Amino acid sequence: MARKKKPEEHENLERWLVSYADFITLLFAFFVVMYAISSVNEGKYRVLSDSIVHAFQEKQTSDKMVNMNQKNASILPGTGRPIGKAAPQRPDAATHDTPETAHMKTIAKDVVGAMSSLVRQGQVKVTQSARGITVEINASTLFPSGEATLQPATAQALAAVARVLAQTDNPIQVEGHTDDLPIKSPVYPSNWELSSARAAAVVRLLSEQGVPPGRMVAIGYADNKPLDTNASPEGRARNRRVNVLILNKVDGSKELQVFN
Repeated sequence: MARKKKPEEHENLERWLVSYADFITLLFAFFVVMYAISSVNEGKYRVLSDSIVHAFQEKQTSDKMVNMNQKNASILPGTGRPIGKAAPQRPDAATHDTPETAHMKTIAKDVVGAMSSLVRQGQVKVTQSARGITVEINASTLFPSGEATLQPATAQALAAVARVLAQTDNPIQVEGHTDDLPIKSPVYPSNWELSSARAAAVVRLLSEQGVPPGRMVAIGYADNKPLDTNASPEGRARNRRVNVLILNKVDGSKELQVFN
């Protein structure tokens, strides 16, 4: 009886996948180990970076100092190099004010001191700008309604201001302002005459107290330069004013400063 043949075993063609999988696993493990070894310690990196930056900054500072010393050093004649020049003068380092601005600030503070009681009451406001010093005085403290005769109490305060201004040589401009309510009287037919007469009254007082008349000018603006609305009693009261401008001899560039 013939023997039964054993079935032939087919060759496993996918055995290479086992070796490939082992190879990929080993390769992955290799790169993980390499990455772990090469990772940077952030703390140590920052310390190193800060040290390098600090070292370069010190070097630049020392180089600048050497250059400045070389530029400013006075060299003896005959060496072929120029003698260093002295640093130019500049305004006060703490305030950065020019002499003219500092002078105007002093005048403003003296004016505030002379009219301190009216400043505290809000009847007088002193400001400094590029144009000069403006002393804004509420007209109700200077004159009775519809008149241009100075009241005695305010005249005393203006006399104190005049003594301050007499010590300076700055030009002075006095401006009279009214509200828009019309005035009709035998003396003042309109607000033009009233505002001009009030400015002239202040100029006359300053002149009598020692301020040279040639430095002053009186201007009446009537109701043409209001500060506030004329639709309310409060607004009209603010618009009725006299401004005494102490003008700069040299134009400045300071922003508006309020002295209280």
